[in-house]
Amino acid sequence: MNDTSIKLTFGSIKYIQFLLFIVLAGFTAAISLAQDTKPKSILLHATRIFDGDKFRTNVSVLITDGYITQVDSRELFQLNSDATVINLGDATLLPGFIELHAHLSYQKVPVETVLKHGITTIRDVGGPVHQPYGGNGNLRVLTSGPIITAPNGYPIPILGDKDIAITASSEEEARKVVRELINQGSIVIKIALEPGGEKGAPWSAHHDHHHEIPNRGHNGHHNLPKHTASHSKQTWPLLSEEIVKAIVDEAHKNDRRVTAHIAEIKGAQIAIDAGIDEWAHIPCEIIPDHLLKKAVSQNVKIISTFDTLSKCIGVSHNASTWAALGGKFLYGSEIAHPDIPWGIDAQELIYMRQMAKMDLIEVLQAATSKAGQHLNIPFLGTLQPGAPADIIAIKGNPTDNLKKLEYPDLVISGGKIIVNNF
Repeated sequence: MNDTSIKLTFGSIKYIQFLLFIVLAGFTAAISLAQDTKPKSILLHATRIFDGDKFRTNVSVLITDGYITQVDSRELFQLNSDATVINLGDATLLPGFIELHAHLSYQKVPVETVLKHGITTIRDVGGPVHQPYGGNGNLRVLTSGPIITAPNGYPIPILGDKDIAITASSEEEARKVVRELINQGSIVIKIALEPGGEKGAPWSAHHDHHHEIPNRGHNGHHNLPKHTASHSKQTWPLLSEEIVKAIVDEAHKNDRRVTAHIAEIKGAQIAIDAGIDEWAHIPCEIIPDHLLKKAVSQNVKIISTFDTLSKCIGVSHNASTWAALGGKFLYGSEIAHPDIPWGIDAQELIYMRQMAKMDLIEVLQAATSKAGQHLNIPFLGTLQPGAPADIIAIKGNPTDNLKKLEYPDLVISGGKIIVNNF
């Protein structure tokens, strides 16, 4: 063997060693990547939880890959689990709250602020339409898109029609609008049945909603005086019953509900006769008992919005009568409205207890599990296996002070920790 052959042999050996190094490095990287992509687990221990249905004690919650995978007594969880363990001590775990009446996009409310203050899912009703997004470390945002209204009907006279309203002057046009909104991502269709002028209603006040976007303090709350209501009586045009029926029919054909902005008797009558599914507000003026009874029999739901409409003369009567008739409320505070926190609104919860005579469990259900069922998202608003890991926690017990819910000490969205003050 000559010197040249020896040099080539040594060179080949070094080349083979280099290839082996590359293969081993790749293999090691693959193992590391596999470990990094392994589902992340978090195990939460707390003195008590509200699971969307009832309070429970000595129960822990395991989160894996963005979903709740186990809810059991603490003793049943393995000590050698790979999960990150967070022991909250004397605290309460709850599902993230669901806000069913907001105007985030239109009023440019920061989604991060809302999420940090305990709302993990929001339904934006009256604003730009888009496909649902979020729920994985971000606020889950669902939209209705623009409000369908009569030509020059509410809210056009005070807000214009850009991104907030769209008109329908015939049944055919109404059906077309419904289909277009659904194709663009609308999960509920919103209409306006508002002639205007109700005493105490913010939309009857002499102000421009569009420009009334106050700055926010560190606590996420507005510090503005209440509206001064106008006593003038507007005569905004309303959609006809025939057009509303066409909207409801087209929406139902596409598995969508219809929610209506209603504040007085005429709008309520049209909504009932047309088969509307939901009233976006507690009505501002007193609604006759026979109409409320008929709406209850149709299984209509009312989004509470008591805090927004607390100056209206009919709110207390309508709420107590509705509740006495067996009618159901769902939580909504109209986030982005002046005086309403950009997150959980404890005053809304208090009004639900006072005006609608709901007990604490019913109030919490209306903001969590019942709202999730209304949105047709499986297990949303609950702490049970299979549910999205949208969770909040507060120190202590919310039954002592509902205000604590406005400042959650732990916020988790889709299994990702957003706030942790423990």
